[in-house]
Amino acid sequence: MAARGVGLLTRLSLGAQRNQVQRALRRLLSCPGTVAADLRREEQFSGSAETGSEDRIPKKRFSEVQEERREQAQRTVLIHCPNKISEKKFLQYLSQHGPVNSHFFYESFGLYAVVEFCQKESVASLQSVTRTPSRGAEAAIPFRSRYFSLKLRNPSSQPSEQSSVQCSNQSSPSSKKLFELLCCAESVDDQLTALLKTFQLTEENTKLRYLTCSLIEDIAAAYFPGCAVRPFGSSVNSFGKLGCDLDMFLDLDEIGNFSAQKASGNFLMEFQVKNVPSERIVTQKILSVIGECLDHFGPGCVGVQKILNARCPLVRFSHQASGFQCDLTTNNRIALKSSELLYLYGALDSRVRALVFSIRCWARVHSLTSSIPGAWITNFSLTMMVIFFLQRRSPPILPTLDSLKSLADAEDKCIIEGHNCTFVRDLNKIKPSGNTESLELLLKEFFEYFGNFAFNKNSINIRQGREQNKPESSPLHIQNPFETSLNISKNVSQSQLQKFVELARESAWILHQEVKERQSSNQPWGLATLLLPSVANNISFVKKRKKPASERIKNLLESIKSSSTEHPTDTNGKRAVNTQA
Repeated sequence: MAARGVGLLTRLSLGAQRNQVQRALRRLLSCPGTVAADLRREEQFSGSAETGSEDRIPKKRFSEVQEERREQAQRTVLIHCPNKISEKKFLQYLSQHGPVNSHFFYESFGLYAVVEFCQKESVASLQSVTRTPSRGAEAAIPFRSRYFSLKLRNPSSQPSEQSSVQCSNQSSPSSKKLFELLCCAESVDDQLTALLKTFQLTEENTKLRYLTCSLIEDIAAAYFPGCAVRPFGSSVNSFGKLGCDLDMFLDLDEIGNFSAQKASGNFLMEFQVKNVPSERIVTQKILSVIGECLDHFGPGCVGVQKILNARCPLVRFSHQASGFQCDLTTNNRIALKSSELLYLYGALDSRVRALVFSIRCWARVHSLTSSIPGAWITNFSLTMMVIFFLQRRSPPILPTLDSLKSLADAEDKCIIEGHNCTFVRDLNKIKPSGNTESLELLLKEFFEYFGNFAFNKNSINIRQGREQNKPESSPLHIQNPFETSLNISKNVSQSQLQKFVELARESAWILHQEVKERQSSNQPWGLATLLLPSVANNISFVKKRKKPASERIKNLLESIKSSSTEHPTDTNGKRAVNTQA
Protein backbone atom coordinates (compact mmCIF):
# COMPACT_ATOMS: atom_id res chain seq x y z
CA MET A 1 0.00 0.00 0.00
CA ALA A 2 1.25 3.43 -0.83
CA ALA A 3 2.26 6.03 1.70
CA ARG A 4 -0.86 8.16 1.46
CA GLY A 5 0.95 11.36 2.43
CA VAL A 6 3.45 11.16 -0.39
CA GLY A 7 0.76 10.04 -2.83
CA LEU A 8 -1.05 13.35 -2.34
CA LEU A 9 1.79 15.14 -4.09
CA THR A 10 1.21 13.32 -7.37
CA ARG A 11 -2.29 14.72 -7.77
CA LEU A 12 -1.21 18.35 -7.93
CA SER A 13 0.06 20.23 -10.96
CA LEU A 14 3.75 21.03 -10.77
CA GLY A 15 3.46 24.81 -10.49
CA ALA A 16 0.64 24.73 -7.93
CA GLN A 17 2.32 21.90 -6.06
CA ARG A 18 5.63 23.73 -5.72
CA ASN A 19 3.88 26.88 -4.46
CA GLN A 20 1.83 24.91 -1.93
CA VAL A 21 4.88 23.01 -0.71
CA GLN A 22 6.89 26.21 -0.29
CA ARG A 23 4.05 27.94 1.59
CA ALA A 24 3.61 24.90 3.82
CA LEU A 25 7.33 24.77 4.49
CA ARG A 26 7.45 28.41 5.52
CA ARG A 27 4.58 27.85 7.96
CA LEU A 28 6.09 24.68 9.35
CA LEU A 29 9.59 26.08 9.64
CA SER A 30 8.31 29.12 11.48
CA CYS A 31 7.41 26.85 14.44
CA PRO A 32 10.74 26.23 16.19
CA GLY A 33 11.33 22.94 17.89
CA THR A 34 8.74 20.82 16.06
CA VAL A 35 11.22 18.75 14.07
CA ALA A 36 13.70 18.45 16.90
CA ALA A 37 10.98 17.19 19.23
CA ASP A 38 9.87 14.56 16.74
CA LEU A 39 13.40 13.43 16.04
CA ARG A 40 14.00 12.94 19.77
CA ARG A 41 11.08 10.52 19.76
CA GLU A 42 12.64 8.47 16.97
CA GLU A 43 14.83 6.40 19.28
CA GLN A 44 13.65 3.09 17.86
CA PHE A 45 15.90 3.42 14.84
CA SER A 46 18.78 0.98 15.27
CA GLY A 47 22.24 1.93 14.02
CA SER A 48 23.61 4.93 12.19
CA ALA A 49 23.58 5.26 8.43
CA GLU A 50 26.80 7.23 8.51
CA THR A 51 29.32 4.57 9.43
CA GLY A 52 28.14 1.62 7.36
CA SER A 53 28.89 -1.71 9.00
CA GLU A 54 31.52 -0.69 11.57
CA ASP A 55 31.09 -1.75 15.18
CA ARG A 56 28.25 -4.11 14.38
CA ILE A 57 26.65 -5.76 17.37
CA PRO A 58 25.69 -9.45 17.09
CA LYS A 59 22.26 -9.83 15.51
CA LYS A 60 19.74 -12.64 15.89
CA ARG A 61 19.06 -15.05 13.08
CA PHE A 62 15.89 -14.55 11.08
CA SER A 63 14.43 -17.85 12.35
CA GLU A 64 15.09 -16.85 15.95
CA VAL A 65 13.29 -13.54 15.49
CA GLN A 66 10.35 -15.31 13.82
CA GLU A 67 9.93 -17.84 16.60
CA GLU A 68 10.25 -15.24 19.37
CA ARG A 69 7.68 -13.01 17.69
CA ARG A 70 5.32 -15.92 17.11
CA GLU A 71 5.53 -17.08 20.74
CA GLN A 72 5.03 -13.49 21.86
CA ALA A 73 1.89 -13.22 19.69
CA GLN A 74 0.41 -16.36 21.24
CA ARG A 75 0.49 -14.61 24.65
CA THR A 76 -1.20 -11.51 23.23
CA VAL A 77 -4.83 -10.44 22.92
CA LEU A 78 -6.58 -7.75 20.88
CA ILE A 79 -9.29 -5.75 22.65
CA HIS A 80 -11.79 -3.27 21.18
CA CYS A 81 -12.17 -0.62 23.89
CA PRO A 82 -14.60 2.23 24.67
CA ASN A 83 -13.45 5.62 23.38
CA LYS A 84 -12.93 6.92 26.92
CA ILE A 85 -11.16 4.52 29.23
CA SER A 86 -8.93 4.66 32.29
CA GLU A 87 -5.66 3.01 31.32
CA LYS A 88 -4.81 2.28 34.96
CA LYS A 89 -8.14 0.57 35.71
CA PHE A 90 -7.98 -1.28 32.39
CA LEU A 91 -4.61 -2.82 33.29
CA GLN A 92 -5.73 -3.58 36.84
CA TYR A 93 -8.70 -5.51 35.47
CA LEU A 94 -6.56 -7.56 33.06
CA SER A 95 -3.92 -8.22 35.72
CA GLN A 96 -6.44 -10.41 37.53
CA HIS A 97 -5.62 -13.05 34.91
CA GLY A 98 -1.85 -12.69 35.19
CA PRO A 99 0.95 -10.12 34.87
CA VAL A 100 0.94 -7.95 31.73
CA ASN A 101 4.29 -7.76 29.94
CA SER A 102 3.48 -4.86 27.58
CA HIS A 103 0.57 -3.04 25.98
CA PHE A 104 -0.28 -0.21 23.61
CA PHE A 105 -3.38 1.49 22.18
CA TYR A 106 -4.11 2.47 18.59
CA GLU A 107 -7.05 3.68 16.51
CA SER A 108 -8.65 1.81 13.58
CA PHE A 109 -12.43 1.97 13.29
CA GLY A 110 -12.42 2.65 17.02
CA LEU A 111 -9.98 2.34 19.91
CA TYR A 112 -8.02 -0.91 20.26
CA ALA A 113 -5.54 -2.28 22.78
CA VAL A 114 -2.84 -4.89 22.14
CA VAL A 115 -2.02 -6.57 25.44
CA GLU A 116 0.82 -9.06 25.87
CA PHE A 117 0.67 -11.25 28.98
CA CYS A 118 3.73 -12.83 30.55
CA GLN A 119 2.20 -16.33 30.42
CA LYS A 120 0.06 -18.03 27.81
CA GLU A 121 -2.23 -19.32 30.57
CA SER A 122 -3.42 -15.76 31.20
CA VAL A 123 -5.09 -15.73 27.79
CA ALA A 124 -7.03 -18.91 28.61
CA SER A 125 -8.03 -17.41 31.96
CA LEU A 126 -9.38 -14.30 30.23
CA GLN A 127 -11.27 -16.42 27.69
CA SER A 128 -12.85 -18.45 30.50
CA VAL A 129 -14.64 -15.39 31.91
CA THR A 130 -15.59 -13.88 28.54
CA ARG A 131 -19.19 -14.26 27.37
CA THR A 132 -20.75 -14.46 23.94
CA PRO A 133 -22.62 -11.17 23.36
CA SER A 134 -26.39 -11.00 23.13
CA ARG A 135 -27.54 -9.42 19.89
CA GLY A 136 -31.29 -9.27 20.50
CA ALA A 137 -33.05 -10.20 17.26
CA GLU A 138 -29.72 -11.22 15.68
CA ALA A 139 -27.79 -14.40 16.39
CA ALA A 140 -24.05 -14.54 17.19
CA ILE A 141 -21.66 -17.26 16.04
CA PRO A 142 -20.07 -18.60 19.25
CA PHE A 143 -16.41 -18.37 18.19
CA ARG A 144 -13.85 -18.20 21.02
CA SER A 145 -10.91 -16.14 19.73
CA ARG A 146 -8.32 -13.79 21.26
CA TYR A 147 -10.12 -10.79 19.83
CA PHE A 148 -12.38 -9.25 22.51
CA SER A 149 -14.68 -6.29 23.05
CA LEU A 150 -14.58 -4.46 26.39
CA LYS A 151 -17.84 -2.95 27.61
CA LEU A 152 -18.48 -0.62 30.54
CA ARG A 153 -21.21 -1.91 32.87
CA ASN A 154 -22.49 1.58 33.75
CA PRO A 155 -20.99 4.14 31.34
CA SER A 156 -22.90 7.04 32.92
CA SER A 157 -21.36 6.33 36.34
CA GLN A 158 -17.77 6.46 35.09
CA PRO A 159 -15.65 9.35 36.50
CA SER A 160 -15.90 12.55 34.47
CA GLU A 161 -12.13 13.09 34.66
CA GLN A 162 -11.55 9.95 32.59
CA SER A 163 -9.46 10.88 29.54
CA SER A 164 -8.41 9.25 26.30
CA VAL A 165 -5.28 7.10 26.30
CA GLN A 166 -2.14 7.85 24.29
CA CYS A 167 -2.37 6.04 20.94
CA SER A 168 0.48 4.55 18.95
CA ASN A 169 0.79 5.81 15.37
CA GLN A 170 0.11 3.12 12.76
CA SER A 171 0.11 5.23 9.59
CA SER A 172 2.59 6.99 7.32
CA PRO A 173 3.31 10.71 7.85
CA SER A 174 1.66 13.48 5.87
CA SER A 175 3.46 15.12 2.97
CA LYS A 176 3.91 18.29 5.07
CA LYS A 177 5.54 16.35 7.86
CA LEU A 178 7.82 14.48 5.46
CA PHE A 179 9.03 17.62 3.70
CA GLU A 180 9.54 19.40 7.01
CA LEU A 181 11.85 16.61 8.14
CA LEU A 182 13.75 16.45 4.84
CA CYS A 183 14.24 20.20 4.42
CA CYS A 184 15.42 20.68 8.00
CA ALA A 185 18.07 17.96 7.72
CA GLU A 186 21.69 19.05 7.56
CA SER A 187 22.79 16.75 4.74
CA VAL A 188 21.47 14.29 2.15
CA ASP A 189 22.70 11.47 4.39
CA ASP A 190 20.54 12.84 7.20
CA GLN A 191 17.60 13.12 4.82
CA LEU A 192 17.80 9.43 3.89
CA THR A 193 18.10 8.46 7.56
CA ALA A 194 15.13 10.67 8.52
CA LEU A 195 12.97 9.14 5.79
CA LEU A 196 13.85 5.64 7.03
CA LYS A 197 12.98 6.55 10.63
CA THR A 198 9.69 8.06 9.53
CA PHE A 199 8.46 5.25 7.28
CA GLN A 200 9.85 2.06 8.83
CA LEU A 201 7.60 -0.32 10.77
CA THR A 202 7.44 0.56 14.45
CA GLU A 203 7.78 -2.02 17.21
CA GLU A 204 4.03 -1.72 17.88
CA ASN A 205 3.10 -2.16 14.22
CA THR A 206 5.32 -5.24 13.97
CA LYS A 207 3.69 -6.77 17.05
CA LEU A 208 0.26 -6.10 15.55
CA ARG A 209 1.26 -7.91 12.33
CA TYR A 210 2.39 -11.03 14.16
CA LEU A 211 -0.74 -10.93 16.33
CA THR A 212 -2.96 -10.74 13.24
CA CYS A 213 -1.23 -13.83 11.81
CA SER A 214 -1.68 -15.59 15.14
CA LEU A 215 -5.42 -14.79 15.17
CA ILE A 216 -5.78 -16.24 11.65
CA GLU A 217 -3.78 -19.28 12.79
CA ASP A 218 -6.38 -19.91 15.52
CA ILE A 219 -9.06 -20.16 12.81
CA ALA A 220 -7.00 -22.42 10.50
CA ALA A 221 -6.08 -24.69 13.43
CA ALA A 222 -9.73 -25.77 13.68
CA TYR A 223 -9.12 -27.73 10.46
CA PHE A 224 -5.36 -28.30 10.72
CA PRO A 225 -4.22 -28.62 14.35
CA GLY A 226 -0.51 -27.87 14.68
CA CYS A 227 -0.37 -25.60 11.61
CA ALA A 228 1.36 -22.21 11.62
CA VAL A 229 0.45 -18.96 9.88
CA ARG A 230 3.70 -17.09 9.22
CA PRO A 231 4.18 -13.55 7.90
CA PHE A 232 6.60 -13.02 5.02
CA GLY A 233 7.61 -10.24 2.66
CA SER A 234 7.80 -6.62 3.78
CA SER A 235 6.35 -7.34 7.22
CA VAL A 236 9.44 -9.33 8.23
CA ASN A 237 12.30 -8.59 5.81
CA SER A 238 13.13 -5.20 7.46
CA PHE A 239 12.11 -3.20 4.35
CA GLY A 240 8.43 -2.83 5.24
CA LYS A 241 6.93 0.61 5.71
CA LEU A 242 3.91 1.74 7.68
CA GLY A 243 0.77 0.89 5.72
CA CYS A 244 2.23 -1.98 3.68
CA ASP A 245 0.16 -5.13 3.07
CA LEU A 246 0.44 -8.16 5.34
CA ASP A 247 1.52 -11.27 3.41
CA MET A 248 1.11 -14.54 5.28
CA PHE A 249 1.21 -18.23 4.45
CA LEU A 250 -0.39 -21.28 6.02
CA ASP A 251 2.49 -23.60 6.88
CA LEU A 252 1.34 -27.23 7.00
CA ASP A 253 4.83 -28.75 6.83
CA GLU A 254 5.18 -28.58 10.62
CA ILE A 255 2.34 -31.11 10.94
CA GLY A 256 4.18 -33.62 8.73
CA ASN A 257 7.48 -33.08 10.54
CA PHE A 258 5.84 -33.66 13.91
CA SER A 259 4.23 -36.92 12.72
CA ALA A 260 7.52 -38.19 11.25
CA GLN A 261 9.26 -37.82 14.59
CA LYS A 262 6.69 -40.10 16.25
CA ALA A 263 7.28 -43.09 13.93
CA SER A 264 9.06 -45.98 15.69
CA GLY A 265 9.10 -49.76 16.01
CA ASN A 266 7.96 -52.27 13.37
CA PHE A 267 4.65 -50.57 12.67
CA LEU A 268 3.89 -47.42 10.75
CA MET A 269 0.58 -45.72 11.43
CA GLU A 270 -0.78 -43.28 8.84
CA PHE A 271 -3.83 -41.03 8.75
CA GLN A 272 -6.54 -41.80 6.24
CA VAL A 273 -6.60 -38.85 3.83
CA LYS A 274 -8.44 -37.82 0.71
CA ASN A 275 -6.29 -37.92 -2.44
CA VAL A 276 -6.49 -35.40 -5.29
CA PRO A 277 -4.65 -35.29 -8.67
CA SER A 278 -2.06 -32.55 -7.86
CA GLU A 279 -0.48 -30.35 -5.19
CA ARG A 280 -2.07 -27.30 -6.83
CA ILE A 281 -5.55 -28.77 -6.30
CA VAL A 282 -4.62 -29.48 -2.66
CA THR A 283 -3.66 -25.82 -2.26
CA GLN A 284 -6.86 -24.62 -3.93
CA LYS A 285 -9.10 -26.82 -1.78
CA ILE A 286 -7.37 -25.82 1.46
CA LEU A 287 -7.51 -22.10 0.67
CA SER A 288 -11.13 -22.38 -0.47
CA VAL A 289 -12.14 -23.84 2.91
CA ILE A 290 -10.03 -21.37 4.92
CA GLY A 291 -11.44 -18.50 2.84
CA GLU A 292 -15.00 -19.62 3.59
CA CYS A 293 -14.13 -19.93 7.29
CA LEU A 294 -12.64 -16.41 7.40
CA ASP A 295 -15.67 -15.01 5.61
CA HIS A 296 -18.27 -16.71 7.82
CA PHE A 297 -16.54 -17.07 11.20
CA GLY A 298 -13.48 -14.78 11.31
CA PRO A 299 -14.10 -11.76 13.60
CA GLY A 300 -13.01 -8.59 11.81
CA CYS A 301 -12.28 -10.33 8.48
CA VAL A 302 -14.15 -8.50 5.70
CA GLY A 303 -14.06 -8.33 1.90
CA VAL A 304 -12.83 -11.93 1.54
CA GLN A 305 -11.80 -12.85 -2.02
CA LYS A 306 -10.69 -16.36 -3.04
CA ILE A 307 -8.24 -15.92 -5.94
CA LEU A 308 -7.59 -19.61 -6.56
CA ASN A 309 -6.65 -19.64 -10.26
CA ALA A 310 -3.66 -17.31 -9.90
CA ARG A 311 -0.14 -18.69 -10.43
CA CYS A 312 0.13 -18.66 -6.65
CA PRO A 313 -3.44 -19.21 -5.31
CA LEU A 314 -4.37 -16.91 -2.43
CA VAL A 315 -7.14 -15.58 -0.23
CA ARG A 316 -7.29 -11.79 0.05
CA PHE A 317 -9.15 -10.00 2.82
CA SER A 318 -9.10 -6.96 5.07
CA HIS A 319 -8.56 -7.37 8.79
CA GLN A 320 -10.71 -4.53 9.99
CA ALA A 321 -9.38 -4.28 13.54
CA SER A 322 -5.71 -4.00 12.55
CA GLY A 323 -6.36 -2.11 9.32
CA PHE A 324 -4.18 -4.50 7.30
CA GLN A 325 -4.90 -5.71 3.78
CA CYS A 326 -3.96 -9.40 3.99
CA ASP A 327 -2.95 -12.02 1.42
CA LEU A 328 -2.95 -15.65 2.61
CA THR A 329 -1.19 -18.41 0.63
CA THR A 330 -0.16 -21.90 1.69
CA ASN A 331 3.25 -23.59 1.95
CA ASN A 332 4.96 -20.63 0.26
CA ARG A 333 8.36 -21.51 1.75
CA ILE A 334 10.49 -20.00 -1.04
CA ALA A 335 8.86 -16.62 -0.37
CA LEU A 336 9.78 -16.92 3.31
CA LYS A 337 13.36 -17.82 2.33
CA SER A 338 13.51 -14.71 0.12
CA SER A 339 12.33 -12.68 3.12
CA GLU A 340 15.14 -14.16 5.20
CA LEU A 341 17.70 -13.25 2.52
CA LEU A 342 16.54 -9.62 2.43
CA TYR A 343 16.55 -9.51 6.24
CA LEU A 344 20.17 -10.66 6.18
CA TYR A 345 21.20 -8.07 3.56
CA GLY A 346 19.38 -5.30 5.48
CA ALA A 347 21.18 -6.24 8.69
CA LEU A 348 24.69 -6.44 7.18
CA ASP A 349 25.09 -2.70 6.60
CA SER A 350 23.05 0.16 7.99
CA ARG A 351 23.12 2.02 4.67
CA VAL A 352 21.15 -0.68 2.83
CA ARG A 353 17.74 -0.02 4.36
CA ALA A 354 18.09 3.76 4.14
CA LEU A 355 18.92 3.53 0.44
CA VAL A 356 16.11 1.04 -0.33
CA PHE A 357 13.48 3.11 1.52
CA SER A 358 14.46 6.30 -0.30
CA ILE A 359 14.51 4.73 -3.76
CA ARG A 360 11.18 3.00 -3.16
CA CYS A 361 9.68 6.31 -2.02
CA TRP A 362 11.14 8.06 -5.08
CA ALA A 363 9.72 5.36 -7.37
CA ARG A 364 6.25 5.59 -5.84
CA VAL A 365 6.07 9.39 -6.11
CA HIS A 366 6.84 9.14 -9.84
CA SER A 367 4.38 6.25 -10.44
CA LEU A 368 7.12 3.75 -11.25
CA THR A 369 5.53 1.38 -8.73
CA SER A 370 1.88 0.80 -7.88
CA SER A 371 -0.27 -1.21 -5.48
CA ILE A 372 -2.33 -2.32 -8.50
CA PRO A 373 -0.86 -5.24 -10.53
CA GLY A 374 0.35 -4.20 -13.97
CA ALA A 375 3.40 -3.29 -16.03
CA TRP A 376 5.10 -1.43 -13.19
CA ILE A 377 8.37 -2.25 -11.45
CA THR A 378 7.69 -3.93 -8.09
CA ASN A 379 9.26 -3.03 -4.77
CA PHE A 380 10.93 -6.45 -4.72
CA SER A 381 12.57 -5.74 -8.10
CA LEU A 382 13.75 -2.32 -6.90
CA THR A 383 15.27 -3.92 -3.81
CA MET A 384 17.10 -6.46 -5.97
CA MET A 385 18.47 -3.59 -8.06
CA VAL A 386 19.77 -1.81 -4.95
CA ILE A 387 21.41 -5.00 -3.67
CA PHE A 388 23.01 -5.62 -7.08
CA PHE A 389 24.31 -2.03 -7.20
CA LEU A 390 25.83 -2.37 -3.72
CA GLN A 391 27.49 -5.64 -4.78
CA ARG A 392 29.12 -3.70 -7.66
CA ARG A 393 30.81 -1.09 -5.48
CA SER A 394 34.57 -1.16 -4.96
CA PRO A 395 35.01 -2.57 -2.42
CA PRO A 396 31.58 -4.28 -2.41
CA ILE A 397 29.16 -3.23 0.32
CA LEU A 398 27.12 -6.45 0.09
CA PRO A 399 28.32 -10.00 -0.72
CA THR A 400 26.90 -12.03 -3.59
CA LEU A 401 24.44 -14.82 -2.88
CA ASP A 402 26.99 -17.36 -4.10
CA SER A 403 29.53 -16.12 -1.55
CA LEU A 404 26.88 -16.40 1.19
CA LYS A 405 26.29 -19.97 0.01
CA SER A 406 30.02 -20.74 0.29
CA LEU A 407 29.94 -19.66 3.97
CA ALA A 408 27.06 -22.01 4.80
CA ASP A 409 27.51 -25.15 6.87
CA ALA A 410 25.42 -28.32 7.16
CA GLU A 411 22.68 -26.75 9.29
CA ASP A 412 22.18 -24.01 6.71
CA LYS A 413 21.44 -26.45 3.87
CA CYS A 414 18.00 -25.76 2.41
CA ILE A 415 16.40 -27.37 -0.65
CA ILE A 416 12.82 -26.24 -1.43
CA GLU A 417 10.90 -27.88 -4.28
CA GLY A 418 14.18 -28.85 -5.94
CA HIS A 419 15.66 -25.34 -5.67
CA ASN A 420 18.89 -24.80 -3.75
CA CYS A 421 18.09 -22.04 -1.25
CA THR A 422 21.21 -22.49 0.87
CA PHE A 423 23.06 -19.51 2.35
CA VAL A 424 24.71 -18.74 5.68
CA ARG A 425 22.13 -17.69 8.27
CA ASP A 426 24.48 -16.54 11.03
CA LEU A 427 25.13 -12.83 10.43
CA ASN A 428 28.23 -12.91 12.60
CA LYS A 429 30.01 -15.25 10.15
CA ILE A 430 29.94 -12.61 7.40
CA LYS A 431 32.91 -10.24 7.24
CA PRO A 432 31.88 -6.56 7.33
CA SER A 433 32.52 -4.43 4.26
CA GLY A 434 35.43 -1.98 4.27
CA ASN A 435 33.46 0.43 2.09
CA THR A 436 32.74 3.77 3.82
CA GLU A 437 30.99 5.72 1.04
CA SER A 438 28.30 8.17 2.10
CA LEU A 439 24.60 7.68 1.45
CA GLU A 440 24.58 10.82 -0.69
CA LEU A 441 27.23 9.38 -2.99
CA LEU A 442 25.48 6.00 -3.15
CA LEU A 443 22.12 7.56 -3.99
CA LYS A 444 23.62 9.71 -6.72
CA GLU A 445 25.58 6.86 -8.26
CA PHE A 446 22.63 4.44 -8.05
CA PHE A 447 20.76 6.78 -10.39
CA GLU A 448 23.84 7.25 -12.57
CA TYR A 449 24.52 3.50 -12.73
CA PHE A 450 21.03 2.48 -13.82
CA GLY A 451 20.57 5.60 -15.93
CA ASN A 452 23.35 4.17 -18.14
CA PHE A 453 22.69 0.43 -17.65
CA ALA A 454 22.49 -1.66 -20.83
CA PHE A 455 19.02 -3.07 -20.14
CA ASN A 456 18.66 -4.04 -23.80
CA LYS A 457 21.28 -6.79 -23.48
CA ASN A 458 22.14 -7.37 -19.80
CA SER A 459 20.29 -8.94 -16.88
CA ILE A 460 20.67 -8.42 -13.12
CA ASN A 461 21.84 -11.39 -11.06
CA ILE A 462 22.55 -11.05 -7.32
CA ARG A 463 23.80 -14.64 -7.09
CA GLN A 464 26.99 -13.69 -8.94
CA GLY A 465 26.83 -9.91 -8.58
CA ARG A 466 27.62 -9.23 -12.22
CA GLU A 467 25.86 -8.33 -15.43
CA GLN A 468 24.91 -11.24 -17.68
CA ASN A 469 23.44 -11.57 -21.14
CA LYS A 470 19.65 -11.63 -21.02
CA PRO A 471 18.23 -15.13 -21.59
CA GLU A 472 14.96 -13.68 -22.91
CA SER A 473 13.60 -10.60 -24.66
CA SER A 474 11.78 -8.97 -21.71
CA PRO A 475 12.67 -5.26 -21.36
CA LEU A 476 13.90 -5.79 -17.77
CA HIS A 477 15.40 -9.08 -16.61
CA ILE A 478 16.12 -9.64 -12.92
CA GLN A 479 16.88 -13.24 -12.04
CA ASN A 480 14.91 -14.75 -9.16
CA PRO A 481 17.58 -15.47 -6.51
CA PHE A 482 16.31 -19.02 -5.85
CA GLU A 483 14.08 -20.03 -8.78
CA THR A 484 16.82 -19.01 -11.20
CA SER A 485 14.84 -19.76 -14.36
CA LEU A 486 12.30 -17.07 -13.44
CA ASN A 487 12.44 -13.36 -14.22
CA ILE A 488 10.90 -11.43 -11.31
CA SER A 489 10.44 -8.35 -13.54
CA LYS A 490 8.86 -10.07 -16.55
CA ASN A 491 5.76 -7.88 -16.17
CA VAL A 492 7.65 -4.59 -16.72
CA SER A 493 6.89 -2.92 -20.06
CA GLN A 494 9.39 -1.10 -22.26
CA SER A 495 7.67 2.25 -21.66
CA GLN A 496 7.86 1.84 -17.88
CA LEU A 497 11.52 0.86 -18.06
CA GLN A 498 12.28 3.86 -20.26
CA LYS A 499 10.46 6.11 -17.77
CA PHE A 500 12.63 4.67 -14.98
CA VAL A 501 15.83 5.32 -16.96
CA GLU A 502 14.89 8.92 -17.79
CA LEU A 503 13.94 9.70 -14.18
CA ALA A 504 17.14 8.07 -12.91
CA ARG A 505 19.23 10.25 -15.25
CA GLU A 506 17.34 13.37 -14.23
CA SER A 507 17.73 12.57 -10.53
CA ALA A 508 21.47 11.96 -10.92
CA TRP A 509 21.80 15.33 -12.68
CA ILE A 510 19.86 17.16 -9.94
CA LEU A 511 22.02 15.65 -7.18
CA HIS A 512 25.19 16.48 -9.15
CA GLN A 513 24.07 20.12 -9.54
CA GLU A 514 23.30 20.44 -5.84
CA VAL A 515 26.84 19.48 -4.93
CA LYS A 516 27.76 22.87 -6.42
CA GLU A 517 24.68 24.86 -5.39
CA ARG A 518 23.05 23.77 -2.11
CA GLN A 519 19.63 25.38 -1.95
CA SER A 520 18.55 27.45 1.05
CA SER A 521 16.88 25.64 3.95
CA ASN A 522 13.39 26.99 3.18
CA GLN A 523 13.37 25.44 -0.30
CA PRO A 524 13.16 21.75 -1.26
CA TRP A 525 16.68 20.37 -1.78
CA GLY A 526 18.46 17.04 -2.02
CA LEU A 527 16.10 14.10 -1.52
CA ALA A 528 13.15 16.49 -1.06
CA THR A 529 13.67 17.78 -4.61
CA LEU A 530 13.70 14.22 -5.97
CA LEU A 531 10.34 13.53 -4.30
CA LEU A 532 8.62 16.38 -6.14
CA PRO A 533 6.56 14.96 -9.05
CA SER A 534 7.82 15.42 -12.61
CA VAL A 535 11.36 16.45 -11.76
CA ALA A 536 12.03 16.51 -15.51
CA ASN A 537 9.85 19.64 -15.69
CA ASN A 538 11.08 21.24 -12.46
CA ILE A 539 11.00 24.98 -13.18
CA SER A 540 13.94 25.74 -10.89
CA PHE A 541 16.28 24.11 -13.41
CA VAL A 542 14.73 25.25 -16.70
CA LYS A 543 17.13 28.18 -17.13
CA LYS A 544 20.13 25.86 -16.98
CA ARG A 545 18.98 23.70 -19.88
CA LYS A 546 19.96 24.29 -23.47
CA LYS A 547 19.71 20.77 -24.89
CA PRO A 548 16.79 18.31 -24.62
CA ALA A 549 16.84 16.80 -21.12
CA SER A 550 17.59 13.19 -22.06
CA GLU A 551 20.47 14.09 -24.44
CA ARG A 552 22.01 16.66 -22.08
CA ILE A 553 21.83 14.40 -19.01
CA LYS A 554 23.24 11.42 -20.90
CA ASN A 555 26.20 13.51 -22.11
CA LEU A 556 26.77 14.87 -18.60
CA LEU A 557 26.76 11.42 -17.02
CA GLU A 558 29.10 10.06 -19.69
CA SER A 559 31.52 12.93 -19.06
CA ILE A 560 31.39 12.30 -15.31
CA LYS A 561 32.04 8.61 -15.89
CA SER A 562 34.99 9.20 -18.21
CA SER A 563 36.42 11.76 -15.80
CA SER A 564 36.31 9.31 -12.93
CA THR A 565 38.05 6.68 -15.07
CA GLU A 566 40.94 9.06 -15.74
CA HIS A 567 41.09 10.26 -12.11
CA PRO A 568 39.96 7.43 -9.80
CA THR A 569 39.68 8.03 -6.05
CA ASP A 570 39.76 5.82 -3.00
CA THR A 571 36.60 4.61 -1.25
CA ASN A 572 36.66 7.54 1.13
CA GLY A 573 36.56 9.84 -1.86
CA LYS A 574 33.52 10.34 -3.98
CA ARG A 575 33.60 7.75 -6.75
CA ALA A 576 34.27 4.08 -7.37
CA VAL A 577 32.02 1.94 -9.57
CA ASN A 578 33.15 -1.63 -10.14
CA THR A 579 32.45 -2.43 -13.80
CA GLN A 580 34.35 -5.69 -13.95
CA ALA A 581 32.85 -9.11 -13.36
